[in-house]
Amino acid sequence: MTDRRYAVFGHPIGHSLSPRIHEAFGRQFGLAVDYRTIDAAPADFPEAVHAFFADRGHGANVTLPHKAAALALADTASEAAHRAGTANVLTRLEDGRLAAHNTDGAGLVRDLVDRHRVDLRGHDALLLGAGGAARGVAWSLLDAGVQSLTIVNRSSAPADALADAIGEPARVHTRYWEDLADIGSYNLILNATSAGVLGKSLELPTALVGARALCYDLSYGTAAIAFLAWAKSAGALFAFDGLGMLVETAADAFELWHGHRPDTDPVYAMLRG
Repeated sequence: MTDRRYAVFGHPIGHSLSPRIHEAFGRQFGLAVDYRTIDAAPADFPEAVHAFFADRGHGANVTLPHKAAALALADTASEAAHRAGTANVLTRLEDGRLAAHNTDGAGLVRDLVDRHRVDLRGHDALLLGAGGAARGVAWSLLDAGVQSLTIVNRSSAPADALADAIGEPARVHTRYWEDLADIGSYNLILNATSAGVLGKSLELPTALVGARALCYDLSYGTAAIAFLAWAKSAGALFAFDGLGMLVETAADAFELWHGHRPDTDPVYAMLRG
């Protein structure tokens, strides 16, 4: 329906590719999608969300730094959102309630498995960060067959909290950031920190990169450049940014809102081009 409005909330948000992605999805089905970016500071986010949905808003994507707050605003939530404690999609139901979803993990796994042809089974994975992005993907990595997951965050409490929430001590471990140089190597390293988005350096030791390692930054574009450069200099066999994950998570939201599953490959190729 053309009278329905869609948006992505973030702070900052001007760089977002989401409007282009949803408009391209819409063209596949002859739909004119009214999709915009909304920059809301954390203190203003709840009011901005309520105002959007009160004015013909039907669906919203949510990115940094609002994913935890988005879940708190919702009246109901999917299992993935519940266990992650964060949401990247809000949808207005027919009765006016807000439903929260988290499609980050499913989008990451589809990008790695379906697009990049990576078999995640048996990998020893290192997850850098324990915030909303990390919580969104951790369970999905384990569901996809990752053998072990080591979570490292600059402050240990969020990493420990995430590991406790997952509740698989035989497979999930936490380590201190200052121990990175001595914790061995991994064949799957995922950067879920906000360092790239904030223009900060991670200063990672090259010893983390194991033989035939795959390194993946959940960010994309400029925000992922430093991490991918480090990965390549450290000898990683593969280094990918999160553009494909962004497109896949957008497809989940689009299907939820419009009832059609878009073809993601041509949209991914368009953005790469």
